[in-house]
Amino acid sequence: MTPRRTWRGGLACGLAALLATSAGVAAAQRRRAPAPPKLTVAKAEVTCPQVLGVGVTTGREFCDVLTGREPADGILIKIPPHRGQAKLLFDLHDRQTYSEEQVKAGRAYARYTAFVGVLTMNNDLVARAVVQSEFRTARDLFDRVRGGAGPSGLKAVAPVSIEPVTVVLPDKANEVSLLGEKLEVERLDGRFTYASPGQVVALVSNIRIEYRPAPVRRRR
Repeated sequence: MTPRRTWRGGLACGLAALLATSAGVAAAQRRRAPAPPKLTVAKAEVTCPQVLGVGVTTGREFCDVLTGREPADGILIKIPPHRGQAKLLFDLHDRQTYSEEQVKAGRAYARYTAFVGVLTMNNDLVARAVVQSEFRTARDLFDRVRGGAGPSGLKAVAPVSIEPVTVVLPDKANEVSLLGEKLEVERLDGRFTYASPGQVVALVSNIRIEYRPAPVRRRR
């Protein structure tokens, strides 16, 4: 009887030791596992072919969105090295040429619908964005832009409305292009569509990238 009790006691001790060892290994692995990189939202590195200027109220830089045939014709946006999914964030605006005389005469009404695309550098469409707004008076302007030749020092062209846009980017993309497709305008004198290459169809501002930074490779 005594040996049997000893064998059971030895088995219990062995199991306890095994569990303790496993727990210790798991704890060590948890300690060694690096924390995943935090989600970051950073201002994007942007190449703007045609800058409108800086807003008086917001301090934002507004960039013209041009129509074109090739991604290289658009606004080029660099994607930082990242792990997992990255997103492109930006604000899209319609574009109004402001005239105080037309406003006072009650003839400044305009309704805009602008279509833009986000493309890879291989000319694959990632997403399409649309902004639509109406303009009647100066209260409809989102901001005014510095750099005009008149006494006020403000440009006549100004952003109208704001449409926040979020685009999920392809995993392997390191650069994308923001390119205009067309602009539909309704005014008191008729309806017009602008889609030929080189046309300004909208304005964009506040371009950012949301991503988890890729781990830095250490040199041996």
